[in-house]
Amino acid sequence: MKIAKSNRRRWVPFTGFLIILTLTACGGSSAAPAASGQASATGSASTAADTIIIKNFMFSPASLSVAPGAVITVRNQDSVTHTLTDKADPKLFGTGDIGAGQVKTFKAPGQAGSYSYICMIHQYMTGTLVVR
Repeated sequence: MKIAKSNRRRWVPFTGFLIILTLTACGGSSAAPAASGQASATGSASTAADTIIIKNFMFSPASLSVAPGAVITVRNQDSVTHTLTDKADPKLFGTGDIGAGQVKTFKAPGQAGSYSYICMIHQYMTGTLVVR
């Protein structure tokens, strides 16, 4: 099938727009890592071993073992906002609010030990971070 000359002119600018849109969408994130103990939103993937999923108002896994200073990814798969906050010392580590569908990261404490954490909004949600 042959395209008439008048129709060809309409496709050239549209094709150029699609190429620009595609190249723009493929750009990466330049977010810097969070300071120790502070949360940040992230688009980067971490290992599944260092990930906590929030789903059905529960942390999964309920207990996570990590190395000192490890970056932990928290994915909220619920339809409401949650937090993940150290129970004994909220300033030690936490995510702040994690909206529905959001992902945040935080750094594990540098000292080995067992750290209980909670959701500050739904305080029946608990878990344990084991730093080895």
